[in-house]
Amino acid sequence: MSSAFTRENDDSESIEDIGERPVSPHRNLVTPDGLAQIEQQLEAARVAIARAEQERNRRAIAIAARDLNYWSARRANAELVHPIADKSEVRFGHTVVVKSAKGATQTFKIVGEDEADPGKGLIPHVAPLAVALIGKAVGDSVEVKHEKAKVVEIR
Repeated sequence: MSSAFTRENDDSESIEDIGERPVSPHRNLVTPDGLAQIEQQLEAARVAIARAEQERNRRAIAIAARDLNYWSARRANAELVHPIADKSEVRFGHTVVVKSAKGATQTFKIVGEDEADPGKGLIPHVAPLAVALIGKAVGDSVEVKHEKAKVVEIR
């Protein structure tokens, strides 16, 4: 095969496939911790760009620039929601304890999308469970995907 039809393996060969990180169409509600995380990610992206530019690594520059664009957009449309002291009903930023119909209890905190970590009980406010919980009071029942649970505590 002619070398005219092959490409040297360089750092630019896959830049086209990087693409942009999609920004959620939902309101970007954030807790104070979530806003701090966005700020940390912004700084990390700035550091990554500087490092990649110093190394003249085009792929790393493209990835860091993509991340900087994403976190800049998330910071620009962030709506900081301070904790609401009134725990009479579930709201954004509250921690909720639910008891399933089978008797198991689980604890969830309703947070922003970028802050979410379901493994740690942090669920985004746009998740079906969070949507079902918001506005509920202790004793109220919720149903998500045919699973029933009762709100037993709001913190």
